[in-house]
Amino acid sequence: MPFVSRRNIFFTLAKASLALAIPSATSVAWAQDDYPNKPITLVVPFVAGGTTDILGRIVADGLGKRLGRPVIVDNRGGAGGNIGAAFVAKAKPDGYTLLMGYNGTNAINPSLYRKLSWDPIQSFDPVSLVARVNNVVVINPKLPVNTLPELVTYAKANPGKINFGSAGAGSIFHLAGEMLAQQTGSNLTHVPYKGAAPALTDLMAGQVQMMVSTIPTALPFIKANQLKAIAVTGAQRSSVFPQLPTAAETGLKGMVVDSWFGIFAPKGLPEPILSKLNKAMHDVLADPALVKVMKEQGAEPHGSTPAELAALLATDLKSWREVIAKAKVTLD
Repeated sequence: MPFVSRRNIFFTLAKASLALAIPSATSVAWAQDDYPNKPITLVVPFVAGGTTDILGRIVADGLGKRLGRPVIVDNRGGAGGNIGAAFVAKAKPDGYTLLMGYNGTNAINPSLYRKLSWDPIQSFDPVSLVARVNNVVVINPKLPVNTLPELVTYAKANPGKINFGSAGAGSIFHLAGEMLAQQTGSNLTHVPYKGAAPALTDLMAGQVQMMVSTIPTALPFIKANQLKAIAVTGAQRSSVFPQLPTAAETGLKGMVVDSWFGIFAPKGLPEPILSKLNKAMHDVLADPALVKVMKEQGAEPHGSTPAELAALLATDLKSWREVIAKAKVTLD
């Protein structure tokens, strides 16, 4: 029997342990090819009931059907979406934790909060754009106005009596309200809420008098005559409310504010998984039934490549940084 030194035995055992501890390239590739083999979590960084949540649930259902695994919506609201975004930023980049992002969180918050624990570019890999959504100016039906110019006239004649709600301080809806006040010289008081749903509830109750909201969130209440829509703030009229003028058409040329929504993953997502998710998203957004549901909600489905979503984010980061600096709004 040959002599085996203790040193040789040690190195043999060490190599065996290392081989067990570090997965081989083959095993990693297999894990990617096998994706997904368990449920996926889609984090919506807002409470239930808002547009991000509505679209997130539509996307989750579609993705689940195409990927063959459940996609579970996890509402992690708070801090204008920062809590949910931070959770995803710290998650393992394996495709099992995704973020339902929107330009309010991903493109606006970085200019509002100086101490974010995540970075809009360095913390996430863009997967695909989901939809663009027009925003609508809604008022309490008891307010004696029917158009945006009439609202401005009323606000000037009744200084301090028009409170506008928003989904949170620094949200795109807060900034849209501030934009309206600046461009018209109106005295409007901002009242922030922890999401769009509670803000709309108080608007219907008359606690606030107006709000800028995404159409999907406000639509059921407009249809039920619990809210009155007087204008949209997108670049074009909405297919849901073709009779409503844009804010620009009423004379506010600089007030063009819409919302976009997209899927993001933690930074470092393997390319095979990113490609699989992107393809699945395109399949979801090509489904006529899903497109119909989104359009009925006031959303325009838009898929994209990861690079296209990255470019859109970069453009919005710059433009909103300038708007926020001019308005001198910070939340730290």
